[in-house]
Amino acid sequence: MSAETEQAAQPVFASLEDWVTERFLPMYRRTLGGEYRWCAEWWRHAEAISRLTTLWHLWETLRLKPGTGMAEWYVHLDHHLPILLGARGPFYQCSQTEHLEPHPGRAVPAPPWWWSGLSSPEAAGT
Repeated sequence: MSAETEQAAQPVFASLEDWVTERFLPMYRRTLGGEYRWCAEWWRHAEAISRLTTLWHLWETLRLKPGTGMAEWYVHLDHHLPILLGARGPFYQCSQTEHLEPHPGRAVPAPPWWWSGLSSPEAAGT
């Protein structure tokens, strides 16, 4: 691998936060409120971190693919952006100036017999 190729293969951004603040936010602007939401404390939202990390890693990889790499990246962006910024997405309770902690879903443990494939506790003999 040549020094030029090796240098090109190095990430442009050192962290997710760098990519979000230096690339994502300046480039993909939307009028916020109503249809589009953003939280200035985006890093408090696990789903946002997951989606943005995916987009960042794809961006770092596909930018190196000649010809169609960035076009391929936009397919991923176009899928994630409406979910990420959508009115019911991870930032739906937040505004540009206020972060509201998202409420996690509640989970009730399944009864011990549930995963055995039996239809009832009686069938399990309990």
